[in-house]
Amino acid sequence: MNQEVRTRFAPSPTGFMHLGGLRAALYGYLFARKNGGKFILRIEDTDQVRFVEGATEVIYDTLRRCGMNWDEGPDVGGPVGPYIQSQRKELYLPYAQQLVKTGHAYYCFCEKAESEEDSGEFDRADDPCRDLPLEEAKARVAAGEPYVIRQRIPKDGTTTFHDASFGDITVENTTLDDQVLLKRDGLPTYNFANVIDDHLMGITHVVRGSEYLSSAPKYNLLYEGFGWEVPTYVHCSPVMRDAQHKMSKRHGDPSYEDLIAQGYLSQAVVNYVALLGWAPGGEREIYSLPELVEAFDIKGISKSPAIFDIDKLRYFNSEYLRAMTPEQFAAVAAPYIRQTVHNPAIDPAQIAPLLQQRCEVLTDIPEKVDFFDALPEYDLALYTNKKSKTDPAVSLEMLHAVRPLLAALPTWDDETLLASMKELAERLEVKNAKVMWPVRIAAAGKLVTPGGAVEICRILGREETLRRIDAGIAKLEG
Repeated sequence: MNQEVRTRFAPSPTGFMHLGGLRAALYGYLFARKNGGKFILRIEDTDQVRFVEGATEVIYDTLRRCGMNWDEGPDVGGPVGPYIQSQRKELYLPYAQQLVKTGHAYYCFCEKAESEEDSGEFDRADDPCRDLPLEEAKARVAAGEPYVIRQRIPKDGTTTFHDASFGDITVENTTLDDQVLLKRDGLPTYNFANVIDDHLMGITHVVRGSEYLSSAPKYNLLYEGFGWEVPTYVHCSPVMRDAQHKMSKRHGDPSYEDLIAQGYLSQAVVNYVALLGWAPGGEREIYSLPELVEAFDIKGISKSPAIFDIDKLRYFNSEYLRAMTPEQFAAVAAPYIRQTVHNPAIDPAQIAPLLQQRCEVLTDIPEKVDFFDALPEYDLALYTNKKSKTDPAVSLEMLHAVRPLLAALPTWDDETLLASMKELAERLEVKNAKVMWPVRIAAAGKLVTPGGAVEICRILGREETLRRIDAGIAKLEG
């Protein structure tokens, strides 16, 4: 492409990052990077009613955690700032007035205009202001009468726009409303500001959700009214909870922040979200961000809605956890281990290797390792294992036999612990499991544990292991 590709992500600071918004940002980022272009962040905060304090920082943090660094934006600056819409307030009135002058917009003084702006319910056929002589309208403005500026949609004919995903779409102009461009407070509506800002910022490709398809004809008419080149539209079908329902925070569907709180990795979320409505071709599913950049092609975006599958995301996350180096996994697992293991003598880095192949999300960890902090109450039935032909009576015998051996070990490490238990099993002419099963139950008080008897004893230390074996013996003797 000869012209520099410039894409933008223009979220409203409303408090959280929903997955549809994250996907639009990601596709814009991937396309810009694939084509050696620029990715711009713009904050669209003109809707002060929905503004949430601190939400802009949430946007910054989310994009950074996902690896989507922007080339221009509110915090890094750039040649076409400011990048916060409310700080661009003075820009919009002259453009609205220009449209009025050329007949593509008009002053509207109707009282209900403000409350119905952007609603699509204001019937232009009933608007007496649409046909006001311009000089009369200007006089009323000069007299201080409150007004909005509305787009003047042609009364007949059609408007056609092209979308990279959906192709050419033609709509009857009679189906379009004379939307408000400039509100009474002087701030632009979203539908007006994004056209002005996209043009002034040189945006070449607009990636957004398909809910904006219905507004695209009005955007095109604005571009035509100004005589500006229309950017390439890339509309993405919605992310659905199921075949009938869109995902919605109001209905409990997770945002990006929710997924991170539920123990998912940013990398896994990004990888999964990229494939919600886009296919790179082939069977491969796991892609790093640089690999997504390399593979990305707008032609792979589907027209069909994408259904969010939490089980599929869990699978992605488990793959990412298992692909980490031991050091990387220990670093992300440590805070979750410390949620339940408070003993400072136990190093989370010792427990982490037992977990890396055994958890799908990080929030699986606390309940898997809580026994390291305190021995839970457990039922004697846990000492029964049909495979190793172990029962409470056999277990009591094994614990009595192993206890003095463990107490006398010269060193306390995996190799020495394993050798001592295997030697005891050999001497008693039983399988290793007949010794190790009761030791593990006594040490952990759980049927399923990360790691076996050897690892658990080593992490607990000699003193705590012997204390728990003594408690097991007392429980069995009962």
